[in-house]
Amino acid sequence: MKSLAAASLVLLLAGLVVWGQRAGYVSPEEKIPGDPVEQPIPYSHKLHAGTLGLPCKDCHRPDADGFLMSFPAEEKCMACHVSIKVDSPHIEKLADFAKTGERVPWEQIYRVPAYVWFAHASHSEAGVGCEVCHGPVAEREVLFKEKPTNMVSCMDCHAAHNAPNDCDFCHDPG
Repeated sequence: MKSLAAASLVLLLAGLVVWGQRAGYVSPEEKIPGDPVEQPIPYSHKLHAGTLGLPCKDCHRPDADGFLMSFPAEEKCMACHVSIKVDSPHIEKLADFAKTGERVPWEQIYRVPAYVWFAHASHSEAGVGCEVCHGPVAEREVLFKEKPTNMVSCMDCHAAHNAPNDCDFCHDPG
């Protein structure tokens, strides 16, 4: 009985994949391009990553498991801003966060559903640059969702880079 349920699930997922690829599926809740996301402290990736050339990994580090990327610690920002733009009300707000040890409540722009296994580390190790999934961030004053994170876009990318597209590569059939 278990094997019948597992086989049914695999067939259902395969059918959804085929349907999704043929229909050009984009999940209804995903608006591309997304609206600009207002952050609690304005931050220009264009200045920091573009003009100043700071690499993404200088501020965004993987968690211990390599799945999620973190937002920078406030102390990291204050290493420069202790002497740069100190009179800015935004930098004063950042300094207050750093002094109290409270994290800036940055708004996350990209998310994948909880049932999707996604690791930033494996993508980085495979040579996939941040801009492949996140767009030309270094050209943006304000970020917004530029790239879809639905199953079809991921499968298209996997196909283009000769990466596995088996259901259980990204999903746990349980």
